[in-house]
Amino acid sequence: MKTASIPSLRVAPDLRQAAESVLQEGETISSFVEQSLRANIARRRMQQEFIARGIASRDEARQTGEYYPAEDVLLELDGLLEQARNKAVR
Repeated sequence: MKTASIPSLRVAPDLRQAAESVLQEGETISSFVEQSLRANIARRRMQQEFIARGIASRDEARQTGEYYPAEDVLLELDGLLEQARNKAVR
């Protein structure tokens, strides 16, 4: 498999020092930057998917005229959260 490189990144010395200060044993700046890049790509993809689901939900509600009161939604979310907490305690 071919590898590609990311352009050099110039940063202020204090930013480099901050990054070095949190490296785990055996971790390099390069591996830290790569992992950070992967994590941010994943976060942005999840964010885009979340927004797409929200827009689709909005469009469906407009099309069907079926809306739910915020209080009902929050109560259901509270119930789901409580179930997850109880499951995690076991």
